[in-house]
Amino acid sequence: MFYALDILGTIAFAISGVLVALSKRMDPFGILIIAFVTAIGGGTLRDVLIGNTPVGWMQNMTYVYVIIGSTVFAVLFKKKIDYLRTSLFLFDTIGIGLYTLVGVEKGVSAGLHPIICIALGTMTACFGGVTRDILCNEIPVIFRKEIYATACIVGGISYFLLRLLPLEGNFIFLASGLIVIVIRLLAVRFKISLPNLYKNEPDEDANL
Repeated sequence: MFYALDILGTIAFAISGVLVALSKRMDPFGILIIAFVTAIGGGTLRDVLIGNTPVGWMQNMTYVYVIIGSTVFAVLFKKKIDYLRTSLFLFDTIGIGLYTLVGVEKGVSAGLHPIICIALGTMTACFGGVTRDILCNEIPVIFRKEIYATACIVGGISYFLLRLLPLEGNFIFLASGLIVIVIRLLAVRFKISLPNLYKNEPDEDANL
């Protein structure tokens, strides 16, 4: 189950990267690079932090093949995607849900404190998207007011709470991942966001 979630997260994030690259009209090489950094960015940071080197995707070529295959698939069927922005959002949301749990479980396997495990899960889920957005000259979603990293944190907390119950491990994985995905979907659907600390302050740029 853990390996399957990791692969599914890789596919979701790779396609997410491809969709952003296509919207920026990048060439095939640029599309592939964006797909790679989106899919492996968070996992690479996580593995480096916990001392798991060489990092996972370098030891298992399946990840490389999956990213390349996902990239080719997304490019070939780009004309079938009628709502590019909606597709990007869905794949990105699925990706953070799956990668959050993969990161948390990696921390658990390393014997780390639950708080650190949740932080690892959040970084695993968010860092690839942050790198993708920076390379594509976009403000990363995690730095906007949208519910993004918060959903990952809640999912990580839910994972440890569910472990206190007599539940099967695979169910805990799926339930926690779904919590992340549902929170993100509901937040966007009902325009729920974190408080704006600058709401009542004048916009300095407007005076320039």
